Amino acid sequence: MRSTILTRIRRWLGASALALLVGVGGVSTAFVMTGQTANAQVQPAAQIVVPQAAQPQAGFADLVDAVKPAVVSILVEAEESSAMMQRRGGGQFNFNFPDLPPDHPFRDFFDRFGQGPGGRGGDEPTPRQYMAAGSGFVISADGYVVTNNHVVADATKVTVVFDDGSEQVAEIVGTDERTDLAVLKIEGTDLPFVTFETEASRVGDWVLAVGNPFGLGGTVTAGVISGAGRNIGGSNYGDFLQIDAAVNTGNSGGPAFNTKGEVVGVNTAIYSPNGGNVGIAFAIPAATVKGIVDQLIDSGSVTRGYLGVGIQDVTRDIADGVGLEEAKGAIVTNVAEDGPAGPAGIESGDIVTAVDGDQIDDALDLSRTIAGKSPDSAVELTIWRDGAETTVSVTLGTLNEEAAAAEEQTAPTPPEAVPSESSVGLTLVPNSDGSGGLLVQNVDPESQAAEKGIAVGDAITEVNNTAVNTLEEFEAAIEAVKAKGLNTALVKASRDGNARFIGLPLGE
Repeated sequence: MRSTILTRIRRWLGASALALLVGVGGVSTAFVMTGQTANAQVQPAAQIVVPQAAQPQAGFADLVDAVKPAVVSILVEAEESSAMMQRRGGGQFNFNFPDLPPDHPFRDFFDRFGQGPGGRGGDEPTPRQYMAAGSGFVISADGYVVTNNHVVADATKVTVVFDDGSEQVAEIVGTDERTDLAVLKIEGTDLPFVTFETEASRVGDWVLAVGNPFGLGGTVTAGVISGAGRNIGGSNYGDFLQIDAAVNTGNSGGPAFNTKGEVVGVNTAIYSPNGGNVGIAFAIPAATVKGIVDQLIDSGSVTRGYLGVGIQDVTRDIADGVGLEEAKGAIVTNVAEDGPAGPAGIESGDIVTAVDGDQIDDALDLSRTIAGKSPDSAVELTIWRDGAETTVSVTLGTLNEEAAAAEEQTAPTPPEAVPSESSVGLTLVPNSDGSGGLLVQNVDPESQAAEKGIAVGDAITEVNNTAVNTLEEFEAAIEAVKAKGLNTALVKASRDGNARFIGLPLGE
C-alpha cells in the first residue's frame, strides 16, 4: 500500500525530489525518495537529536493558571444612548464593537445580541436595549474590579462572571471618561485578585492578554510590548502601551500581564481597518490605572489640575523662530480669561519647557503633567519668552469641561478691507468680523507659507507675539524678525476658531 502511494506521488512529481514525513501506526519515519529512476530505493534518514541546552521553554501555562481566577468577563445590559448610536459607524481605532461587513463570520453573532453596527431595517438608528460583553480583573480580596468606562457606559445592569462560571451583579463605583477606566464592586471577602506591576515594563517585554474576546471567555494570547507613549485618535488620554498580543472586541477592560503575573496595563483599543485584530493593540499603563483607580475607590470621581491655556507642539520651525535650541516644549496659543494661567502672567506665545523642573517634551506631555497635579497646588513653570528663560509660579484650578474651553476674545473692528500682497507670498486683508488679524485671501503655491500649510481663509493674528491688524503692521513685524538675525518668523494663525503657531522661514 505504501509503495503504491509513493509511486503515485513520484509519478505526479515527475523527476523532482521529495522529502516526505510519513506516520504509520503512531510511528514517524523519514524517507528520501528521488524520481530519477523507476527503481529508486527508499532509505531512512538519520534521526535529528535536539541538544539538551536547546530544549524549548516551558511556556506560560503556570502563569495563566495563577492569574486566570482573577480575570472576569463583564456582561452589560443597557439602553443605547444617542452617542452610542452615532458610534455605530466604522473607524480605525475601535473602542467598542466593530462595524462588521455583511459577510463577516461574526456579523450574525453580534446582531443576535444587539451588538452590531446598526439596526436591521430602516435608515435611521433607533434606541434599543442591548447586551454587551467586555473584560475586567479583580484587584482586591473584597471585590473591587477594574474595567473600561466604555464597557459599562450607560449600563442598567452589570454582571461579573468568573472563570469557573460563577457570577455576581456588580455596582459601578466610579468611571473616568478621559482615561476610559471604571471601577466596579462585587461582594466577597477572600476573592482571588491580582496586583499592578511595581517596576515599569519596557518595550520588548513579554505580555499576556487575558480576557473575553467575542464573548468566548478565558482567552489567553501572548506578545510583546511593541511601543510606548502612543497617542491615538478618539481618546483624551495619550500615553498608551502598544502591544502585539492578539486583542479583539470583548478584550476591552481586560489585563495585560508581565511574566511575574503583574498587571502592566488595561487593554482598551485596537488599531484595525476591519474591526478585528491586526496585531496592534493599546493598553493604559499600570501606573496611570493605579492612580485613577485609587481616586475612584476613594471618592467615586477623578479630579485633575487645570492651567487654563491652549497649547500645541513646538516644531523645529517654531523653535527657530523664537531662538530655542531644541524643538521641545509646548507653546501657548491662547489663555483662558478665568483660568489660573492669566493672573499668573502666562501669555500667548510663551513656551513651557519644564514643570517643577521636569522637562516637557510636547503639548501632550504638558497636558498629562498638569492633569496629574492636584487642584489648588502650586507649580513652577519654566517659560521661554522673548529669547530668554524665566519661571512663573501658578496655583492650579480644577479641570472641568467649562474651564477647559478657552473663552473667545474679540478685537476692535478693523479698517476697511483692502487686499494687499505681502512679502512672504500671502495676499492679506484686514479681518472684517471684528475678531482682529488679517485674513488670507490668496497663497502663492511656490511660497514657504504654502509649504507650511497656511491656506486661504486662515486668519493671521500675530507675528513673533506682536498683534497684526494691517499689512503695514505685518511687514513691520517681519522686518523686526530679520533685524534680530532670525530666519524664521513665529506666525500665529487661526482656522475654524482654533489658534496655532507656525514657524515661517523667511529665506534670504
